[in-house]
Amino acid sequence: MKLSALIPALAIVGATTVVHTQQPVPFEGERHVRVMTRNVYHGVNTQIFDVPNATSVPDLLNKVAAVYTGYFASNFQERAMALAAEIEATRPDLVGVQEAVLVRTQFPADGAATPATAVALDYLQILMGALAARGLTYEVVVQRDGLDVELPSAFGFDVRHTDRVAILARTDLSTADLKVSNAKAGNFLVNCEIPSALLGAVTVRRGWVAADAKIRGVTFRVVNTHLDGDCLPFTAAIQRAQANELLAGPANTDLPLLLIGDLNSPSDGSGLTYNDLLEVGFIDAWTTAGAGVGLTCCQASDLLNPVSLLQTRIDLVLFRGPFSPLAAIVVGDDPAVRTPSGLWPSDHAGVVAALSLTK
Repeated sequence: MKLSALIPALAIVGATTVVHTQQPVPFEGERHVRVMTRNVYHGVNTQIFDVPNATSVPDLLNKVAAVYTGYFASNFQERAMALAAEIEATRPDLVGVQEAVLVRTQFPADGAATPATAVALDYLQILMGALAARGLTYEVVVQRDGLDVELPSAFGFDVRHTDRVAILARTDLSTADLKVSNAKAGNFLVNCEIPSALLGAVTVRRGWVAADAKIRGVTFRVVNTHLDGDCLPFTAAIQRAQANELLAGPANTDLPLLLIGDLNSPSDGSGLTYNDLLEVGFIDAWTTAGAGVGLTCCQASDLLNPVSLLQTRIDLVLFRGPFSPLAAIVVGDDPAVRTPSGLWPSDHAGVVAALSLTK
């Protein structure tokens, strides 16, 4: 389903909100929520996964320098404007963000001995600035660091890469229409470990963020995560273990629940983690309210492919409890949304779902 197909459903939600905000809260009636999951892409897939393969110190320095150069080549400042345009068009109440990296430097280079604090790029800050430039008011409700590694580079300074997941929430709604509380975050105990001759085992730490949201007297929980997808041949086992940690942790609630994110598990029946989640009661908003295959992954690592290369659907909005999906679309998958430099907004497409919630 294209963006234009979702707008009528969202318009109905918006019109209903205008009427309901004039009534006492809580009250009987429909409650609507719009959520987006968006992997914004750190921009250095090829470069960062080459670092553990370094065979000498000079090779390592050059590979880390390539990572640093790669951030700027992927031009997140420009891509953030395209991502903000998606958010403006669909106006999600809550946005789950993945790969919102923080890049810091430290001179002179000494590895992790002196933690780097000089901010070179802050993807969350850049995205929030792009939203503000469009007159959109969102706040970062909760964020969590994942992989946090600092290494020396051929430029003479350390480069520190800190991966993050986060939840954004609209702030232009009345507390009756959206009130967010009980923000939580955590990291998984089971993570991928990548062997490296020079660095030893590099742990690719991942995590989750969660918050409770109340809409007109009814509270639900949203959990945003980015499960492992790069640890062959152990990906499936690690991913399923991480999903089990979610089920025993933030998803262990009697509240209605939205589980969103880049789950890295194909939804075509071959994804074991996806199948596990359906078996324990989650429902896929796309299969009930989307149209077509809804592909979300992945474009070329340099984002310059002229024709979309999306082949699989791994970015998901799953729900459990009294939700009724109204519509679901993929955003960022049309060549027309590429930036002036010819970049896709991300190597992933995003998913926006509108759902109604009853008591």
